[in-house]
Amino acid sequence: MSLKETIETEYKNALKSKDKTKISTYRLILSSIKDLDISNRSGPNKKETDDEDIKKLFKKMVKQRAESIDIYKKNNRADLLEVEQNEYDILTSFLPKQLSEQDTKKICEEIISRLGAGSIKDMGKVMGELKKKHADEIDFSKAGILLKELLNK
Repeated sequence: MSLKETIETEYKNALKSKDKTKISTYRLILSSIKDLDISNRSGPNKKETDDEDIKKLFKKMVKQRAESIDIYKKNNRADLLEVEQNEYDILTSFLPKQLSEQDTKKICEEIISRLGAGSIKDMGKVMGELKKKHADEIDFSKAGILLKELLNK
């Protein structure tokens, strides 16, 4: 079953259980996927939307939710925070689990030693290698900060 079909099934289940939070989140997700379908079918690079496209969309949506959650926490907006947190939880349930900061640091150290990276100038090489091997597992915003620390030693 494709990711889109899974989401549609979850949406139908949410409708049956009358869970308003899930219904609105799944509608938002399906709407975004439909927009992605339309943009993929138009323009010079026509193609079908696949699971990888949807995962990229989800990563973008998760990042937006995470930023909103931080803002709402700082401004003590519990009402809005709860909505964003629920959306965040649903979106992340469809993505592969992210590695912990310790595991990410360990992988970064291994790649740095394997490539012989010694300065911040080598950061691009290390990031490229990380993206090749661990694209779905690592949060690259955190990995960038870790790499800067490790390469500046």
